[in-house]
Amino acid sequence: MTSAPTNRIAFQGEPGAYSHEACQKARPGMEALPCRTFEDVIEAVRSKKADLAMLPVENSTYGRVADIHHMLPESGLHIVDEAFVRVRIALMGLPGARLQDIRHVRAHLVLIPQARAFLSRHGITASAAADSAGAAADLSRERTPGEGVMASALAADIYGLEVLARDIEDHGHNTTRFLIMGREPDMSRRSERMLTTFVFRVRNIPAALYKAMGGFATNGVNMTKLESYMVDGNFTATQFYADIEGHPDDPNVQLALEELDWFTDYLNVLGSYPADPLRQEQRTG
Repeated sequence: MTSAPTNRIAFQGEPGAYSHEACQKARPGMEALPCRTFEDVIEAVRSKKADLAMLPVENSTYGRVADIHHMLPESGLHIVDEAFVRVRIALMGLPGARLQDIRHVRAHLVLIPQARAFLSRHGITASAAADSAGAAADLSRERTPGEGVMASALAADIYGLEVLARDIEDHGHNTTRFLIMGREPDMSRRSERMLTTFVFRVRNIPAALYKAMGGFATNGVNMTKLESYMVDGNFTATQFYADIEGHPDDPNVQLALEELDWFTDYLNVLGSYPADPLRQEQRTG
């Protein structure tokens, strides 16, 4: 018997985190469920406390999100969509505060370097917090004079803080890519521009990776990502994570995957899903 949908999408972090913002943009009709860790996000979907998981996989400035590639194949979940979210940093303070009143800000470690020029220009010092949205919650509760937080504008709305400056990041291209995952696969063709994600391990034969990749080149399949990582800390057990343009039913993709399968001892297609429209902007911007 199938349980009723919860209409919830799980994310890692406190309410107001950028992952929460991604949930609101990609699934505005769903209730966002905050979780402490990525493992908790996955478990929320597996245990049917949520229908979908919102998981960040890479950032245009900082690269791959640590450990996430290890979790995806073992999660038992399937990729059903991707979502690109621009990281827009807002500086916020207590109600009634002015920008010139702020002497110190707290934010997640990765946000601080992204607004270095703005902070320097205004003579504001910064220290790292475990979570930017959590820092906003702390400020709302502790009400420390002269202190601000760098986080999403959504965090200011949630915790009753006042946005004193918007879009303070030094570079306007910082974007995080998220994968939306569910318990059941949806391999239907829902767009002209489809992506397919899979993980694989090559067989222990000479030039196996070169030969496996040759099938994509000869069949005209564009591979947008190929990354390797160790399995169980073993230098000789390397797994690869790949994104390609196309759908497994496309004749050229089908031929390429068949050739790949010949040179691998493990191949797991994690999902086929529409390309986010912002992907093209990232390519041309």
